[in-house]
Amino acid sequence: MNANSAAQSSASKIFDLTGHVALVTGTSRGLGQYFARALARSGADLVLTSRKREDLTAFQQEIESLGRKAVAVELDVRDEASITRMAEQAQAAFGSIDILVNNAGCNVRKPALDISWQDWNQVLDTNLRGSFFVAQAIARQMVPRGYGRIVNIGSVTSVFGYAGLAPYTASRGGIRQLTMSLADEWGRHGITVNCLAPGWFQTEQNKVLYEDKEWVEQLRDRIPVKRPGAPNDLDGAIVFLASEESRYVTGQTLLVDGGISTGSMRALPGKHEK
Repeated sequence: MNANSAAQSSASKIFDLTGHVALVTGTSRGLGQYFARALARSGADLVLTSRKREDLTAFQQEIESLGRKAVAVELDVRDEASITRMAEQAQAAFGSIDILVNNAGCNVRKPALDISWQDWNQVLDTNLRGSFFVAQAIARQMVPRGYGRIVNIGSVTSVFGYAGLAPYTASRGGIRQLTMSLADEWGRHGITVNCLAPGWFQTEQNKVLYEDKEWVEQLRDRIPVKRPGAPNDLDGAIVFLASEESRYVTGQTLLVDGGISTGSMRALPGKHEK
């Protein structure tokens, strides 16, 4: 093999997840499915989870149609026993989990004065407590092997606050801090822990907002690239953080937000230009 052929062979293996197993929580709909597709297309086999296993039937078949193995497992991240069962079933199916994408989440949109005790618990128990205990359960399998990639899904609200989203922003800010803590603790075991923080993407949770054309236009004006995110905009980031190429990246929050985190208000044209 000549130098050019060797270089091409090496390049073709960059971001290759063949032989790896990825567990993605919350894959019955939304961004969780896009994460799982991206990982499958890069070669990973999948453990798919949802609170109702039957909700995963069609998506499991889709992943298998890509030539990957896929197992559907029931998981309620607010239930400790459910997390334990999920981890055991995933290990029984594949022997080991190489990649965890902590995606399962929920939101309650209300003014802060209207948030109930139950609203707060629902969001924090799902987004923050659930993510920690899922990570703990899977890390118990990763630590003895000395390898793992954990990607906690955060949000632009991991670094920004927005009115009407008090519990959600608290949970996503907590995910960012949790990511750094786990990265510090588990790095010695060959496990990287990072936070992937999407900006404004249309999902089932927020689709009602995108029905308001005026709101969408205002949002576009606030984003430097002038559009909300499309789900496939996250493919490269999730594959990178799940791959060997991110081996020296840990404890970080990767914002994929079209630049909205550069500042929530755009300057008037020409006002500050020289």
